[in-house]
Amino acid sequence: MTSGKYFSALGGHPAQSELLTGRAAFTEAYAVIPKGVMRDIVASALPFWEKTRAWIIARSLSGFAETFSQYIMEVGPGGGSTRPETDGNAEAGLFVVEGSLALTIEGKRHEMTPGFFAFIPPGTRWSVRNEASGPAKFHWIRKSYEAVEGLEKPEALVANERDIKPDPMPGTDGRWATTRFVDPRDLRHDMHVTIVTLEPGAVIPFAETHVMEHGLYVLEGKAVYRLNQDWVEVEAGDFMWLRAFCPQACYAGGPGRFRYLLYKDVNRHARLNWLR
Repeated sequence: MTSGKYFSALGGHPAQSELLTGRAAFTEAYAVIPKGVMRDIVASALPFWEKTRAWIIARSLSGFAETFSQYIMEVGPGGGSTRPETDGNAEAGLFVVEGSLALTIEGKRHEMTPGFFAFIPPGTRWSVRNEASGPAKFHWIRKSYEAVEGLEKPEALVANERDIKPDPMPGTDGRWATTRFVDPRDLRHDMHVTIVTLEPGAVIPFAETHVMEHGLYVLEGKAVYRLNQDWVEVEAGDFMWLRAFCPQACYAGGPGRFRYLLYKDVNRHARLNWLR
């Protein structure tokens, strides 16, 4: 199901001769951050990270999406962090798209190359270092873990998507499939990070409307997405950020596969008092 190719080209600066008209959009129901606006000028620095910059493409916003943040991290040779997370209740999902990254979780070292995913529970001691000669790039999804009395925290895991058999959507002959890094029946997890693959011409044939918030980063290909009442063209390198109940559907445009990294919050009651 994989092609071995993930979009990772970020940064630079547009020429003065370029038009400013583009596809970036922020509405009451969704946001689209196209690859062309992820330039040097919007990159961020983070505490305790060396030779690293981050594109923060989602963060909690009251009245919009409130469960997660998502970064694209670029770590230069020799860079990284021994204290990457400053929030003791934050869990993490990491997905590598370029280069090589040494990830250490509670003293155990993992070599992360493109296609590798890591889940890191809250309160876990971890670090990352780029020991290679070129940059390492990865997605970092952060969520405040919602503990439930009687459920233990999930353990850390490291896996490569190439070693996971995708789950086909029923009735699609495998043309719409999801690569799942954790068992969806495991209620200890309150977020899922998956990879969705649509073959050319495949569709999500109804407007999904649900409580889960989404972050969708296009890893490969192109498609036309229905977001709320709008049809939006997206391609590799674009990010879609959907609040709860935003209607969503999709046509995969071809000529190759359309693939995206998907975040959603799961397995918890809807909070009744956000001020508590």
